[in-house]
Amino acid sequence: MKTNSELQRDVQDEINWAPNITAGEIGVIAKDGVITLTGNVPSYFEKHAAEKVAGRVAGVKAIAEELIVNLPFNSERTDTDIAETALNALAWNVAVPSDQVKVKVENGWVALTGQVEWYYQKMAAENAIHRLMGVKGLTNSITLKPRDTATAVEIKTTIENSFKRNAMSDAKKITVTVHDGKVTLQGKAHSWQEKDEARYSAWGTPGVSSVENNIVVTY
Repeated sequence: MKTNSELQRDVQDEINWAPNITAGEIGVIAKDGVITLTGNVPSYFEKHAAEKVAGRVAGVKAIAEELIVNLPFNSERTDTDIAETALNALAWNVAVPSDQVKVKVENGWVALTGQVEWYYQKMAAENAIHRLMGVKGLTNSITLKPRDTATAVEIKTTIENSFKRNAMSDAKKITVTVHDGKVTLQGKAHSWQEKDEARYSAWGTPGVSSVENNIVVTY
C-alpha cells in the first residue's frame, strides 16, 4: 500500500504528464487514499480532466475536487453567449435527443434539465458543454425515464452478466439490488476505474432509472 507522500507524488506526476491539463496551479493532497485537488484551472474542461486523471492512479480511493475555474480574460463570455452556444452544441450532437434538454446559465455556470431515455444521452449532453469557452461550472439535473421496461430480476441478471463480460476482477464481490428501476451497487473494487466501470454497466442496462454506487475501493 502506498504512503500518503507516494500517492501524492504519483497523482501529481500523472497530472503533470497529461497534455490536456495546465498543471502549474494544481495542488494535490493525499490522505489514506483520499485525494484532494486544489488550485486554479483556466477552463471547466481542465477541471473535469484533472479529476479523471487523478482517478486512474493506483491507490486512489476517493477524490475531493476543490479546483476553481479562473478564466483568462480572453475566455470570458456573457451568459447569453454561453447559453446560445450550448444550445447549438446540443442540437448538433446526434446522441442528445432533440428538444429534450433545457439550458440555464448564471454567472458562467450551466444547469442542464430535461428528460431522456438513456444515461449515455444524459452524459452526451454534459460532455457537449465541457469544452465550451466561458463555462465555469456545470450541474446536470437531466432525469431518466426509460422507455424499455424490465423486471428487477432481469435488470439484476443483465448487470451481473455485464460485469462478467468486462472481466471485472471483483465482480463476485459486488452485489446488485434493484427496486422499481433503481439500482444499488455495494461491495468492493480494486480501483477507482473499476468502480466507475461497474456504474456505467449498471446505467447501460435497459429499464434502469437511477444508480447508487456504494462500492468501496480497496487495495
